[in-house]
Amino acid sequence: MDNRKDDHYYLRRIVTDLGFIMAHTGGITEEQLKADEVLLDSVMFRLIQVSENSDKLTDAFKTSHAEIPWRAMKGLRNRIVHEYGSVDLTVVYDTVKVDIPELFDLIAKT
Repeated sequence: MDNRKDDHYYLRRIVTDLGFIMAHTGGITEEQLKADEVLLDSVMFRLIQVSENSDKLTDAFKTSHAEIPWRAMKGLRNRIVHEYGSVDLTVVYDTVKVDIPELFDLIAKT
């Protein structure tokens, strides 16, 4: 088994987490997401994981893919982690519905 943790490995992890978010939030409203505590926690955990794994990508990779909003990914993670009890869930919902599919497409092209 290949246990190398290189850019390809971290990209697969990111794509898996983004895919999970899209699969479990497709067709739900903001109110449904807010009301489903388990799903909301899962989504926020996956958003954190996406950021954590993007941090492990090499600087060369991130520089060569400047179209991907690396800094915004880290910023959302910081807001979730440091303000967990008071995160603006409208921002989370908008991220899930608008930004995640766009991010998935960008990363899938790499």
